[in-house]
Amino acid sequence: MTHQRDFFGGTTDDGPQAVVPVLVPVAVNTAYSYKVPEGMSVRPGSIVRVPLGNREVVGAVWDGPIDSNVNPKKLKSILHAYEAKPISDDLRRFVDWVANWTLGAPGMVLRMILRSEEALEPEPMVTGYRRLFDVEPDRMTTAREKVLEYLEDGMAWTKAGLAGVAGVSASVVEGLYKQGVLETVMMPATPPLPDPDPNKKGRTLNEHQQNAADRLTAAIGNGFKAFLIDGVTGSGKTEVYFEAIAEAMRQNKQALVLVPEIALTSQFLTRFEERFGARPAEWHSQVPAKRRERTWRGVANGEVKVVVGARSSLFLPFKDLGLIVVDEEHDGAYKQDDRVPYNARDMAVVRGHISKFPVVLASATPSVESQVNVHSGRYEMLRLPARASGAEMPTIKSVDMRTEGPERGSWLAPQLVQEMATALGNGNQSLLFLNRRGYAPLTLCRTCGHRFHCENCSAWLVEHRFKGKLVCHHCGYSQPVPHKCPECEKPDTLVACGPGVERIGEEVSSLFPEARVLVLSSDLPGGMERVKREMKLVEEGEVDIVIGTQLVAKGHNFPLMTLVGIIDADLGLSNGDPRAGERTFQLLAQVTGRAGRIHGKGLGILQSYAPEQPVIQALLSGNPDEFYHAEIESRQRAGLPPFGRLAALIISGTDRGETESYAKCLIGILPLLDGVTVLGPAEAALALVRGRYRFRLLVMAGRAFDLQGFIRNWLSQAPNPKGGIRLQVDIDPQNFF
Repeated sequence: MTHQRDFFGGTTDDGPQAVVPVLVPVAVNTAYSYKVPEGMSVRPGSIVRVPLGNREVVGAVWDGPIDSNVNPKKLKSILHAYEAKPISDDLRRFVDWVANWTLGAPGMVLRMILRSEEALEPEPMVTGYRRLFDVEPDRMTTAREKVLEYLEDGMAWTKAGLAGVAGVSASVVEGLYKQGVLETVMMPATPPLPDPDPNKKGRTLNEHQQNAADRLTAAIGNGFKAFLIDGVTGSGKTEVYFEAIAEAMRQNKQALVLVPEIALTSQFLTRFEERFGARPAEWHSQVPAKRRERTWRGVANGEVKVVVGARSSLFLPFKDLGLIVVDEEHDGAYKQDDRVPYNARDMAVVRGHISKFPVVLASATPSVESQVNVHSGRYEMLRLPARASGAEMPTIKSVDMRTEGPERGSWLAPQLVQEMATALGNGNQSLLFLNRRGYAPLTLCRTCGHRFHCENCSAWLVEHRFKGKLVCHHCGYSQPVPHKCPECEKPDTLVACGPGVERIGEEVSSLFPEARVLVLSSDLPGGMERVKREMKLVEEGEVDIVIGTQLVAKGHNFPLMTLVGIIDADLGLSNGDPRAGERTFQLLAQVTGRAGRIHGKGLGILQSYAPEQPVIQALLSGNPDEFYHAEIESRQRAGLPPFGRLAALIISGTDRGETESYAKCLIGILPLLDGVTVLGPAEAALALVRGRYRFRLLVMAGRAFDLQGFIRNWLSQAPNPKGGIRLQVDIDPQNFF
């Protein structure tokens, strides 16, 4: 008798059961083998629930051969096959690519796709009530009339929803149903999102914008191509890639817009709705679970046309994705550092390449990597050299804090204070930027010198005066600000050293008591919802002076903002990070770009103790090309990315000695190979985080070197970490802490 299978389906008649590989969301490098129960039909990509040890997990039938050494009698069976559409061939290839590149476990990459088991089954239907127009109630009351008014269009409502909009009790709806005036029907729990209209007319584009938009729309549906939109702040990059999104929708394809920060989505959603008449779906950690489930289903079945989301949205199972836009592509928030360390910007390009659709990167301060990709011909550059409003770029000035700084105990230079007074007198807004949360970065006792440090990390506690706490920004540990020194026990001896945004806010309120002052920071009470509300107040002119962290640096449009003051322009330049110059330039250029976006005449003031630094000089000259040229040349000479390759190995554990010993053990088995250098082990800059000691190894090699193959071979000879020691590999690290 012939053995038959429906691809990977269960057998017919009395043949042996089919066996398939199933990738499960655990840190192993291979799929496990499972039997397919009789009557169940699965194929590569089918999402299934399987037993794993003493628990059940959600995984996916994967590609590749079955382990022939496994005894079929010992295999466990698949428990359930979900109704969700199988993971596509392209997305499975993407999972394997990401795992291979990052040296992560494929199952941990798959886990980023299978976020919620509830999303894998159709959403349960609910009971709806609909009008029967050939039946009238025995008597008409005002309450019944209100209910029937909402049912005139023949649409169905839930009982609670109908009672709510009509302003009546649910018993009124129930009474009409009992009289036969209403009938019940099964309906979706939530109505689908209205489709954005790609043919709704957008804003009129200037010549540069139109040329860029034409290049993008011509690429939709014609295979892979990577673009870099390099446009000054306020140049209308968003309006340009909106045209590409419109073209993708006209071709019945889906689009994904990646944004680096949740705070950016609110303003983006409003602009999107103005352009397309409806909002896109959102995907980030602040979206309620039920809405994420609906978005996941809608993406998979094609009902959701456009998603705007954080980096994790890159792993959504789109039915027919035709475009990815990476906004603020230079931003470090696109790099995930835990579990599977990946850079969403780079992986977006990979996903476009695998599935053959265009990818658009956009920034006013592009990354060095993207600039080099343009020079080498891998990306096409689209330049927007002027602001869409026609406003001039802001004038940038520096204040040498060594000679023109404020009096001791103050943080705002007299020149900056004078310009703030002028802006306030003219009815304009000022923004003061300091990338340091809280009130002060260090608190000490002026009598005995005791410094407050975290019990779990090698970091000082930051005073947050609004909360009345000393907080660790790495693990979240906090303690109330004490009334006396815990070391010498003397009262009133604690002093705050250095400024944070709260302290700058205190100084501003003292200088301008009549001004409406707002401190914007993500760790203030109320979280991101509060931040969104306060951003809207700034946009509407309800605030005179804003003091903020890097939260205010990206993508925001404040029409009345004419002055930007950088409190400490040197912050970030002295931490040993090879990308420090690039990051500081990008951050300060983005922040100063908030000034004068609509009406021009903007002014940026940089308070610096070393205004002769190349980064400060590049900002003052208004010549970013000069800075990028010098930065690229410096990287090339040093063999740093993108001209060389780096990988970090981070070893952490609860026992310092054992952790260091394991790091030294890795060096002891290091393969000797020309073309690769390994530095360390060295204690990490943050040597203790969340109670775990950390050591780092840094691998350096040429651009053409098979870095992943080298590390894979090296670690295959290493003993398994024991005693709670963890080893994490970070390919192309973005931070060196």
